[in-house]
Amino acid sequence: MRIGAVILVVGVGAFAGLLARSASSAPTLIVRCGEIIHHTAFPYLGDRRPRFRYRLVLGVVSAPPTYLQQVIPTHRHPWAYWYKSGLVVRAGSESVTVSVPRAWRSRVAITWGNNTGIVHTLRIAGCGSDPSVGNAYAGGFYLRSSSACVPLIFGVGKRSATVRFGVGRTCPS
Repeated sequence: MRIGAVILVVGVGAFAGLLARSASSAPTLIVRCGEIIHHTAFPYLGDRRPRFRYRLVLGVVSAPPTYLQQVIPTHRHPWAYWYKSGLVVRAGSESVTVSVPRAWRSRVAITWGNNTGIVHTLRIAGCGSDPSVGNAYAGGFYLRSSSACVPLIFGVGKRSATVRFGVGRTCPS
């Protein structure tokens, strides 16, 4: 009986380890060209007021402003709050990876594209060929709390940059 219990405990532990590894190595979701919702001039700057202006990241992404004010309760758990903000990627660029740092994944998730769902990492396919055009994607941020100073990692080729977003609050400089 004791041997059976030990085998059961070891088996459950091994199975839990496999699940943890498979969750952390989940494939990156690809946002395809058919998910573009609009074309605009690139770089897209958005609002003319400096605090609300989109930011150019790695010369390829027009990312939301530093301060994102109106967070909306979703009344769903675990992602109880939402902020809608589009993302614009230069046409003709390499694919762009956007990810939430591991230390933040229990607090923040993202979505861009029509079929993405709520994720921690996504890759936006390179679409089009005219670098003066920006491809816009619907999406935004999901939070467990009503505000956060959210870091996102943007990657293009071998280059990367971490950009902070004050979702519902102002981030320290």
